[in-house]
This record gives sequence, C-alpha cells and structure tokens, in this order.
Amino acid sequence: MSRPRSARPLAARLGTTATAAALLMASGLAFTGTAQAASSKGAHPSGHGNAKVYPTKEFADAHRSGGPKAASQAAGSGPLHYGGGVDGIGVTTGAPKTYIVFYGSQWGTQSTDANGNLTFTGDPKGLAPRVQQLMKGIGTNNELWSGVMTQFCEGVASGATSCPASAAHVGYPTGGTFAGAWYDPSAASPSQATGHQLAVEAVKAAGHFGNTTAASNRNAQYVVVSPTGTKPDGFNTATGNFCAWHDWNGDTSMTGGAAASSYGDVAFTNLPYLTDAGTSCGQNYVNAGTAGTLDGVTIVEGHEYSETITDQNPAGGWTDTTGYENADKCAWVGVGGTGGAQNVAFANGSFAMQSTWSNDANGCQISHPIVTNGTGANTVTVTNPGAQTSTVGTAVSLQIQATDSASGQTLTYSATGLPAGLSINASTGLISGTPTTAGTSSTTVTAKDTTNASGSASFSWTVNPAGGGTCPAGQKLGNPGFETGTAAPWTASAGVVDSSTSQAAHSGSWKAWMDGYGATHTDTLSQSVTLPTGCSSYTYSFWLKITTAETTTTTAYDKLTVAVGSTTLATYSNLNKGTSYVQRSFNLASYAGQTITLKFTGTEDASLQTSFLVDDAAVNVS
Repeated sequence: MSRPRSARPLAARLGTTATAAALLMASGLAFTGTAQAASSKGAHPSGHGNAKVYPTKEFADAHRSGGPKAASQAAGSGPLHYGGGVDGIGVTTGAPKTYIVFYGSQWGTQSTDANGNLTFTGDPKGLAPRVQQLMKGIGTNNELWSGVMTQFCEGVASGATSCPASAAHVGYPTGGTFAGAWYDPSAASPSQATGHQLAVEAVKAAGHFGNTTAASNRNAQYVVVSPTGTKPDGFNTATGNFCAWHDWNGDTSMTGGAAASSYGDVAFTNLPYLTDAGTSCGQNYVNAGTAGTLDGVTIVEGHEYSETITDQNPAGGWTDTTGYENADKCAWVGVGGTGGAQNVAFANGSFAMQSTWSNDANGCQISHPIVTNGTGANTVTVTNPGAQTSTVGTAVSLQIQATDSASGQTLTYSATGLPAGLSINASTGLISGTPTTAGTSSTTVTAKDTTNASGSASFSWTVNPAGGGTCPAGQKLGNPGFETGTAAPWTASAGVVDSSTSQAAHSGSWKAWMDGYGATHTDTLSQSVTLPTGCSSYTYSFWLKITTAETTTTTAYDKLTVAVGSTTLATYSNLNKGTSYVQRSFNLASYAGQTITLKFTGTEDASLQTSFLVDDAAVNVS
C-alpha cells in the first residue's frame, strides 16, 4: 500500500579557508588554512548554495580586512541583524536538542564506552565519543559559553539588532544539549555525499528518534557525521574549502536539491571526519600534542551548533550585513583573552571552543550572562560540588551552594539522578538521606529564582556496596543463544524462539525471531537478571539482524525497542535493515546491585514484513 509523504527543506554550511569570505556568508566553519564564512545570502564554494559554511583557517585569515596579519580581527561588518524568520522560525527558542548520526557502514563495529558513548572500530582518532561528550557537556556546570547566544531572539522586527526582555530568546541547554546518538550502517556513506543526501539522512534520523512532527523538530538539530576517508559535499578537496556547514532540509540550493520531510523543517549539520584535514580544520589550534588532536572537532561543531540555534533556518535568524553569522565573525581569531578560542570547562571536562559574536559587547565573547525568556539577564550560578562517593547504608549530607546576580531573590532547588535513598530540600538545597543501592549516577542539581532564571551543575555520584567485596565476574544471562530449543528463562511470545532455516541463526541453530508477518503484530522477549556489585564493567550485548520488505529510506514503520525496565536503551526499525548480524552493546553499570528486566518489543504495521532476529545475547560483568 502507498503511504503519503510531504516535503519541507532546511540548510547551512561551514567552509574552508580558501573560500571563507564567501562561506562566512553562510552558516559554516572553514578549514583553519583558508577562511571562515557563513551566510545564507552570500556566495559559497563548491556549489554550497545557501548553506552556512565554516571556512578553513587559512582562507579566513586571507580574507579578513588587512590580510593574514589581521587574524585577531572579527570578520564581517557590524552587528548582527534579525532576518525575519523562515517558515516562521528564526532561532531555537526552547532548550536545544542535538542528535548525532554516524552515517555509513565504514564506521565499523559499534560498542559503548564507560561514559555511555557510541564507539567504533572505524574511528581511528576517537572523533565519535569526543563529539558526544561535547554535546553532553554544553549546558552543564552553569557554563556561560552558551550564554552568549541567549541574548538573541525572534519575534522582533526584521533588521533589529537587540531583543527586549519579553522576546522569545535562544534557549539555554540546561543539563546538556545531547539528545541521542545513532549509528546507521544500513549502507556505506557515499565517497562524496551531496547536500541532498546528507539532508535525507538527517530526515531519516528524525524518524529514527521518533521526532515525526514539526513541533518535535522545532528545537532539534541533527549532526550528520561522516566516516574517515569520505569527502561529504566536497570536504577536503581542492575546491571544497570548508570544515563543516549547517543547513535545513528545504534549501533548494543544496547540491542535489532540497530533501523532502513529512516531519516539518529539519535543521542539520554536515560534520566531516575533521582530522582528515589536519590543522586546516583546527587540529592543535588551542592545545599542543595529543591533547589537541581533536581541538578542531569541538571548535568546529561548537561553531555549527551556535549558528544553528541563532539562525536555525538560514538566513531567517541573525546575520550581519555581509551575511556572516555569530560564529563566522569570530572564527580563527586567535587563542585566549575575551574573544579568542580557549578551553571551556563543562561538567564532564574541558573542550577547545571558539568565541561567538555578542551584539551586547560589540565583539567576540567566550562567555555572557544567561538571558532567560521574559526576564532580564538574571544569572543563577550553582557551585559544582564535584564527584561524590558514598556507601550503601551510610548517611549522606551535602549542601548545594547557589547565588543569584539579582539581590533579594529566593531560590528553589531540585535534582535529577540522585542515588536511591537521597533527596534534596527544595528550600535549602541540602541533599540528605541514606543510599540504598550501589551504582553510579549522573546527578544534576538546579536552582531557580522567582523570575524563572536558573542555573545547574552536573556531577557523578558513586555509591559503593557496604563492606566492599570482590566482583563475581562472568556472563549472567540464562540460555543466551536459545540453544536449549525453548525460551526459559526468557519469557517470549509464541513462535519467537525458532530454528527454521529460512532465517539463519548467528551461531548454532536457534535464535529469537520477532515479527515478520507483514500484518499488525507485536512480539516480546524478556529476561530478568541480577547484577552484582563490586565490578568495574557491566556490558549487555546481543547480535541483531533486520530484514524487511519495506522500501522507504526515510520512515520507520516497523520497530524493535530494547529496554531495561521502563528505560529505552535503543530503537531499531526497518531503516536499519542489513544482510548480516550486527553486535549491539550497552553499559549497564548504573544498574549494579539491582535485579533488572531486559526486554525486546517488536511492533509491525499492517503491511510489508520486517523481521527482527536476535541471537547470542550476553550480560558480561568483570
């Protein structure tokens, strides 16, 4: 049966230094060896159309007024002006949500590190976990790098250069902007993907993450990360003088044209494998040696993120009269000081970041008070207490400290991710109680004043078992490969445990086959397991193969949800189809000391079969 589809487009790119002047007219970041440019109205290299492009450093230096010796000067001309919006969208007004997509089978085998980040055998420089950590850090530790962007807004007259307190300002990403990561190995990433292909992948990701309405994509952006050795849209070629770019799916000037979306406007970034370009895209720009290998990754992605939230549908947001966006004006201007690139401390570490343009200061700033919608610039600062360690059965008392830039304000405290048995006093900020369960939690405490201005701090909290003890290492699942020929100790829908030869097992003769009927159907498979305490590694893995009769490349009609209790670990669909089994892995360390239920739920719609084949599951602790 046919399914209706509608389309809507978006776009913005970051260029290399050789075409930076033009690229600064778009929303992108160029190689450090050329120039940086970003504007949806200016010229772009390599046929980038209206995308916002980040040029290389060399190009940016060469195209500043005064030439390379003027590298410390901001680029462009004058303050940023509001563009009036595109499709009613000017800036990201809610808390920004960033989804990261690892595009193409060249990334290799996926695993998960101790921080819960996806890692890959085809990632020689470790770019993937670094990008994820960056997005988990932005908006934590009450950092003020994001505060620079919150001075901008929408709902003001086209051409305006300032925002009243009542306007809808750019949202602050409290607790982190990271919203999810997904590996799409369904096909190899093209050797030189067009803008259209990248936009299609972004729309596909929106469907994967369940963002299937315009409202769910209103404050979202998708970072499409290509594998090493590829040259998306001409990256790292003689004519592709850019490091990255951002755009939206409806930009008709993209290479290959606009991409259809039935999910509303989809903002996305083309983030190539930046270390392939070396120092031209920021390697060692701030830090020397191996500490700076991935400087360019965080500088460039931070650049694109900041431009997307201030100019979500280019150039309906904020650009100057020459088309430069907020980060374009401050790209590759040097290191240190008020406006230079430098290490910025988030709750999960320090990251090399560039400054962005501030109309308030008429210059580049690395920090600025957070401006909250409907208020002035009240700033609530929460002092990070640092990583905490406690013991099961031993009472805890931790006083959270916070201050407000406005006098006379009353603060209200809240917390998420506290270990079981602990609570926070909303009036005083005192965390107290007695931990009941061993494990490690990611805790965020927030203080809010009467104007709704707020600040947060995030930190880890480890609860050790009482009396210590050794780790009972080993594999903890029963019947992990279903080779007993029955489900037990799994609980499964009828017919799920299967030995038919039409679909082979990963190993042995038996596997779990969910769905595959081509009709509305749901299958489930679950097992409860107790995780011991005192171990350093808790890894849940299984091998998954997906076959389907669906032909769509954008819509997830049939889905498999993997969960721990009520918490979803991952969702796969017909879009993840493949010809072989792929191992999926997850970190269960936060569940140490608990009895948990691991569950698969496969749902199939009314037509065109999708089969979800699971085999050789394991919970390994050590």
